Amino acid sequence: MNELDEMWSQMLSQALESARVSGRHDVADYLNLKATNDAIRQTSVRWLFDTLIEIASEANRSNLSVSIEKSEPHSFAYRGANLVGSLIRFRYGVRCLTVEAGWTRTPTDGFMRGGALAFARLTHKGMPKANAEIALTTSNEAPVWKLVEDEKAGEVFRSDGLHRHFLIFTGS
Repeated sequence: MNELDEMWSQMLSQALESARVSGRHDVADYLNLKATNDAIRQTSVRWLFDTLIEIASEANRSNLSVSIEKSEPHSFAYRGANLVGSLIRFRYGVRCLTVEAGWTRTPTDGFMRGGALAFARLTHKGMPKANAEIALTTSNEAPVWKLVEDEKAGEVFRSDGLHRHFLIFTGS
């Protein structure tokens, strides 16, 4: 978690406690929901990135020489909204796989479409047909990443999908 996220979390906790003390249970409930959703978002984005880093690390142990760059905080436009989150970039020769993940943070950022908690975009440089967009949603109270576009929209996106994208990226 970066400093901005830590500060935001502290401010949210203080506001939540203040709302409870002043008897504003409606505000306290909203702030509690926001804190819970933010924790789910952060954990899910961390899983996405950690899984990809693990896949790249395995490839590097097999002498593939994949470089990894991470940028945080990172802002990117997504369907008319400004999302704030993280970016991770994998490079292998001239090939590049970029993964951006985030969510709206302020009212001026826009809104999350389709009830999603977060969005992520996997971009293969020079191979636009291989790109993917995924949305973090809840299914039976559990958070899941789901494909957003193409004929597989709505399909759950798991670690095997990340492996598939990594294989496309490396040309294996």
